[in-house]
Amino acid sequence: MIRILLILMFCATTAHAVEPDEILSDPALEARARAISADLRCVVCQNEPIDTSNAGVARDLRLLVRERLVAGDTDKQVFDYVVARYGDYVLFRPPWKPTTFALWLTPIALAILGMLSVLLILSRSSKGFATIEVLSLEEEAQLSEITKTKENRDT
Repeated sequence: MIRILLILMFCATTAHAVEPDEILSDPALEARARAISADLRCVVCQNEPIDTSNAGVARDLRLLVRERLVAGDTDKQVFDYVVARYGDYVLFRPPWKPTTFALWLTPIALAILGMLSVLLILSRSSKGFATIEVLSLEEEAQLSEITKTKENRDT
């Protein structure tokens, strides 16, 4: 049973949410629409392109993209139109500008913070091991006496 599930998992393909009534009759325009849709993020389903999202707003965006292409817009004009309505958030690759610096720099900052945290933890743990002191002769004698007493009680 597990083998069958594993085979099905590895054989699974991504389902496209584009419905038959959305597909353009011109194959060239449809290919452009698919390429644009793959680069636009669904505003409801985070990190999913509108091409594969089943959300209603994704369907509306797919229809909007196709409508703009049929109207004669270039790919750049379609992207500009969608960004004007929804902001840079809808782009999987937002432009490098002051309003998107956080989008670009946050992953780098988190990675650096994580590395510094690991280094801090490692440095503290290595200092802890370096400060281990050896027992004095008196302390060893006391420990030996305590363990002998415990052994005598257990038997």
